[in-house]
Amino acid sequence: MKKTVLVTGGRRGIGRFISSRLSQDGFNVVINGLNPPSENDKFEDISGEFIYVQADVSTTSGRKLLIDETLKRFGAIHVLVNNAGIAPKTRTDLLEMNEESFDHVMNVNVKANMFLTQMAANIMIKQPMESKKRGTIINISSCSASVSSTNRGEYCVSKAGVSMLTLLYADRLAHEGIFVHEIRPGIISTDMTSAVKEKYDKLIEDGIFPIARWGNPDDVASAVSVFAGDDFLYTTGNFIDIDGGFHIKRL
Repeated sequence: MKKTVLVTGGRRGIGRFISSRLSQDGFNVVINGLNPPSENDKFEDISGEFIYVQADVSTTSGRKLLIDETLKRFGAIHVLVNNAGIAPKTRTDLLEMNEESFDHVMNVNVKANMFLTQMAANIMIKQPMESKKRGTIINISSCSASVSSTNRGEYCVSKAGVSMLTLLYADRLAHEGIFVHEIRPGIISTDMTSAVKEKYDKLIEDGIFPIARWGNPDDVASAVSVFAGDDFLYTTGNFIDIDGGFHIKRL
């Protein structure tokens, strides 16, 4: 039986590349997005069976709809990729950030992850062991989980929260045969980073990244592919930096 993966924020950017890569790996794919597909969304890069589910994962009703539609079509969830995430609408100094922006970012980046993972995990627990595990949960966080950006503090706090969710669920679910991993992308070329392209071009030119180039969404998708497979069965609660070596401290 083919396994099923659910990818939140899977319509665009990193999520789209993850959806495409895992479809090539042989998974049935549930692609979640906030908005309906546009005329340009032909999903020709998705091989095999898939469905698109429009749902706001920051809401209880949206999460329930997403889970219900997944089970209705495929009957199981073997891999959950918590990829949906947002940056603040406006980059604002930490001393001027408002509560509305903080709540908005936290609801999407942390609350949605917390409770969608809870729902998926309770389903996975009831599933039979396959390849020595019942399921895999992969959280897409960011290098901002451990790097300070004082003009988007709510984003950094939210990604640090995702890191703690990774540890908590890894601890709780290990004896259930469910593995939890985290991927921390660095500077990846997407719509989200296009507004600050000039800034990051300069940082790359100045040598801040040992691997001196922008990351591509496919770099992240490749890491997800490894975690979603059956090769890592004696590790959980860990993370991998897909950041061109940015995490290396240098003198």
